[in-house]
Amino acid sequence: MIRNQLLVCAGGACITSGEKSVKDVLVDELKKNGIEDEVQVIETGCMGACDLGPIVVVYPEGTFYQKVTAENAGLIVNEHLVKGRTVDGLLYTEPTSERKAQTSGDIPFYTRQVKRVLRNCGVIDPLSIEEYIARDGYFALGKALEMTPDDIIQVLVDSGLRGRGGAGFPTGRKWKATREAKGSPKYVVCNGDEGDPGAFMDRSVLEGDPHSIVEAMAIAGYAIGAEQGYMYVRAEYPLAIERFEYAIGKAREYGFLGRNILGAGFNFDIEIRIGAGAFVCGEETALLRSIEGKRGTPSVKPPFPAQSGLWNKPTLINNVETYANIPQIITNGAEWFRSVGTLKNPGTKVFALVGKVQNTGLVEVPMGTTLRELVFDIGGGIPGGKKFKAAQTGGPSGGVITADYLDMPIDFDSVKEIGTIMGSGGLVVLDEDNCMVDIAKFYLGFTVDESCGKCTPCREGTRQMYQMMERICDGKGRDGDIERLNKLANMIEDTSLCGLGQSAPNPVLSTIRFYEDEYRAHIYEKKCPSHVCKHLLTYSVTPDKCVGCTACARQCPVHAITGEVKKIHVIDQSKCTKCGSCYEICRFSAIRKE
Repeated sequence: MIRNQLLVCAGGACITSGEKSVKDVLVDELKKNGIEDEVQVIETGCMGACDLGPIVVVYPEGTFYQKVTAENAGLIVNEHLVKGRTVDGLLYTEPTSERKAQTSGDIPFYTRQVKRVLRNCGVIDPLSIEEYIARDGYFALGKALEMTPDDIIQVLVDSGLRGRGGAGFPTGRKWKATREAKGSPKYVVCNGDEGDPGAFMDRSVLEGDPHSIVEAMAIAGYAIGAEQGYMYVRAEYPLAIERFEYAIGKAREYGFLGRNILGAGFNFDIEIRIGAGAFVCGEETALLRSIEGKRGTPSVKPPFPAQSGLWNKPTLINNVETYANIPQIITNGAEWFRSVGTLKNPGTKVFALVGKVQNTGLVEVPMGTTLRELVFDIGGGIPGGKKFKAAQTGGPSGGVITADYLDMPIDFDSVKEIGTIMGSGGLVVLDEDNCMVDIAKFYLGFTVDESCGKCTPCREGTRQMYQMMERICDGKGRDGDIERLNKLANMIEDTSLCGLGQSAPNPVLSTIRFYEDEYRAHIYEKKCPSHVCKHLLTYSVTPDKCVGCTACARQCPVHAITGEVKKIHVIDQSKCTKCGSCYEICRFSAIRKE
């Protein structure tokens, strides 16, 4: 008889910080104590709090253990399970009050969230269809098969669900257009090609709750009149691929996929297509070409996929997070879905909260939650007492939200007003040490590398912009560069073939809008105010702090530092390569960076 379960987070962050070793130790210790038949060790999906991993939760108590290592994992078995004593040293401790948290319900990172899309992630065994069913899994599919397709679509229209892939297009309208489109067969496609730097929302859902997407795609197939679905996921997500493939097999075995599903005369099945990692294949028409076995490049719209998609047939395409909402909307109704969020942006949104923030991880909050709540209440603020500077949203297609907008509700419409997009949900927090010109250059460089090259404005225009940004960061900026960047950016926006090219200049336009003074400092003063851009830095010795230890001189790779023992050292600026080795090694803060 099973008396306890040990849920071990197997999200990406926990895996890289040693989750496998922790699991192995737990299994070994259970065997040593002869209780392996009484306690289950289960790998779950991501539990969200990535900076606290590896995480182990003991059920039925729900005791939450954080930062578990192979060295201390045995304590959970020997102390908690054998002796019945909580391992205080592994409990979460509130930074300000030193209060210990027994369960995730005592941790602010979790208590301020509203989990709908992520409701099963980190809670169930993603490989167990029985556990999914026990959480009302596949109930929505059964209910949908008793409704008419038009009634299903009307529920989605009434719910106000908007696509979570970035554009925010009304989901019900897209389903309606695909159902009404002429042509057969029709197809259902799930876009799992999550390519934004710092984003891992869709991957986490596929790893932690794959059956929710299987169920949603089956409902979509019934609603639009399709019998075939395709999951497109990038090859860099091997665990997501493995678990989704397993879920498909189990769904077939239980009669939720295949022929005559639940005896309703409805046929539907799903196949996986693995992408090679091209960022442009996140764009829907490029993704569809890739599924067809062609080079993944965008097509001119219209026609839209709803009219002419896979093999020129009507095709419904949504991303993972959008589909993850479908079963709960069908089960609970449109009004339930609209009970959180805002009037025009109902429901929740999942964010990957990363960067300069105390609590990094996967976060789900109601639409309209402010950036301040996300960064400071859930994220715990900026480490090291630094000041919040901005948050980058929308990845390479987005822009920045500055400190002036900390209390602005985050939703599709609000962020658009200040020149950025919500995108799929990547939220990169930046502090006072980040150079906004360098940040914009990074995202633009990503787009240059990932451009498919099909259209000239994106292929050549973004490269010219990037070369200009490189010059500015290298201290070779020229008078008029800001104006030239704006002019070129506007041209690329107006003439690029697809949405990715049209939005590629956003990081530059957004940072110029809010941080033009930093651009001007780089161009006219040849200074980087944040001391990030290497070629604009100067390293010098502060005389009253230098003790003559010679550490900097010994570390310098080009011998640009001279000075005798216990005497003030000097840096020869003509030799200095600005590598920063002296700054990093000095224990007396005698090296000044400016």
